[in-house]
Amino acid sequence: MSDPVNDFALKIATVNGTGSASANGLLMQSIFRMGVPVSGKNLFPSNIQGLPTWYEIRVSGAGHTSRAEAPDLMVVLNPATQTRDVAEVRAGGWVLHDSSWQLRRDAQRDDVTYLGIPFAELCTERFEGSRARVLLRNIAYLGALAALLDVEVPVLEELITQTYGRKKKLLDSNFEALRLGYDRARDAFHCPLPIRLRRMSANDDAVLIDGNTAAALGCVYAGATVAAWYPITPSTSLVDAFSAFAGQFRKDPDTGRLRVAILQAEDELAAAGMVIGAGWNGARSFTATSGPGISLMGEFIGLAYYAEIPSVFFDIQRTGPSTGMPTRTQQGDLLAVAYASHGDTRHIALFPADPHECFHFAVAAFDLAERYQTPVFVVSDLDIGMNDWVVPRLRWDDAYRPDRGKVLSAAELEAGARFARYLDIDGDGIPHRTLPGVHPRGGYFTRGSGHDSHARYTEDSVAYREVVDRIARKIDGAATAVPEPELVVDDALGAERPATVGVVTIGGCRGAVVEARERLRDHGVVADVLRIRGFPFHPSVRSFLDRYERVFVVEQNRDAQLRTLLVVECGVDPARLEPLLFYGGMPLSWGPVVKGILAALGMADPDAASQPTGAAPAPSPGSTPRLEIARGGA
Repeated sequence: MSDPVNDFALKIATVNGTGSASANGLLMQSIFRMGVPVSGKNLFPSNIQGLPTWYEIRVSGAGHTSRAEAPDLMVVLNPATQTRDVAEVRAGGWVLHDSSWQLRRDAQRDDVTYLGIPFAELCTERFEGSRARVLLRNIAYLGALAALLDVEVPVLEELITQTYGRKKKLLDSNFEALRLGYDRARDAFHCPLPIRLRRMSANDDAVLIDGNTAAALGCVYAGATVAAWYPITPSTSLVDAFSAFAGQFRKDPDTGRLRVAILQAEDELAAAGMVIGAGWNGARSFTATSGPGISLMGEFIGLAYYAEIPSVFFDIQRTGPSTGMPTRTQQGDLLAVAYASHGDTRHIALFPADPHECFHFAVAAFDLAERYQTPVFVVSDLDIGMNDWVVPRLRWDDAYRPDRGKVLSAAELEAGARFARYLDIDGDGIPHRTLPGVHPRGGYFTRGSGHDSHARYTEDSVAYREVVDRIARKIDGAATAVPEPELVVDDALGAERPATVGVVTIGGCRGAVVEARERLRDHGVVADVLRIRGFPFHPSVRSFLDRYERVFVVEQNRDAQLRTLLVVECGVDPARLEPLLFYGGMPLSWGPVVKGILAALGMADPDAASQPTGAAPAPSPGSTPRLEIARGGA
């Protein structure tokens, strides 16, 4: 490493249910408060407790957020996984372990430095109660990391005080455990390590937040008043956060009653029905779910599409199919969302890359849903939704006014405004709607069965085609209303720039792809990156694809779903789009992207010096899954 200050990665291996998440969160927050860009990935099992769990922290003064290739420091606190955990550490790295237990022989390497502290024994000697000892061991290793990495102890103490309030007994025991680990590390090792922190000011205008919380806050600001849901990982925390925000900001000051309706349905299908019913009645309504929920909601989604009812669906993707791996991330719902339900359907979808966009895209989703009178999907994933990210401070424009679309008022209806529910009088495919009970002249039958432009039941082919063709035209028109793609190019190279390749990606792959692009320059490859942010695709997407002879499509699923959408929607020769597929359930790192592109170009692999050299019998569930490269074909 050229300069390990504010540029390193560590990984903490523990057991689910031991309380380590709190200590890991304190470490993340302390680094953030020191002004240093940081990102964290919580890799946890789907059971309640007892299985291995990992927490990865990447410190990057340059602001990179993709998952690190290999940790510089591994904290080994789970004897069951120590062999595989140690194998992941880069050559020349460090292993901090609980020396209360002897390391296995196959967990010992000659090219890493071992830092042993008997955390369990120290806590057994100092504290009473088995549960307290387990919890305080986490604070002890936090103290040791503070010494090794030069974390400012006053920052940690302030966070502990804020966490436990003024409960003196809790504060005293946590401060003692923190000092216990800190002093032991200082006495036993040369501190800090070459990898260390140094205070910066990079976070002065930033916040540390997860995507589900940011999306929930966006729903509040957008004016959502109805949330119907059925709990499912990893989307549950979105509605939980909305409920908390509503309790703070949507409570009648006189009566104390909430001004929102938050309904836990008996299943996902019922939740979708409630959302659609509320949208028909004029409320801004939404549900949060994941892939299995989207599958169950399909019939109601088709109803909202055909009956043209505004509704918002947050899809926090996880691995599939079926139950899959509920606590792992993926981008396997792209095709399901784009064409959800039976028959000919095509939906508006937004693809945020981080919590900052989750906030703003939540607001945009409600506007688009009402403007186009249709379901709109905000498609996030577990990595974005449940992990903490450092993003620009969320800003709000007080001049914002909701876009309610074409809604006829009682006054307009009384004045004789022309109204037929499914009649396009403006030429944009979007009819006018009315809200129930506003005026007798605004009454109509809402139909999910065959209907004509006047909402009358029909099985006439011409009348049916008139309606569905208009809906298709309406959705086509949304291509210029969804967020434009993000384009990352080397403008400084100007017209004399060397030949480049194009890279298209989506959602949470952004960090890895942008960092890979920088590293590809070291190998003489200049890559332009286009990140898709909305569907139907903005016209600039096709223009980008036409610009390059070779375009790599980076996504996190097995079947190249984004590439399939690009081929189908943009009419591109599939042989020109080369998929780089990463679908093992872990957040993406830059390494597989670089290696995949170089291999496809027939170039040597990048320097693998940063890779772990230890051998392991099997890849750890926290390690980088394989990358698949495919070319050509449909």
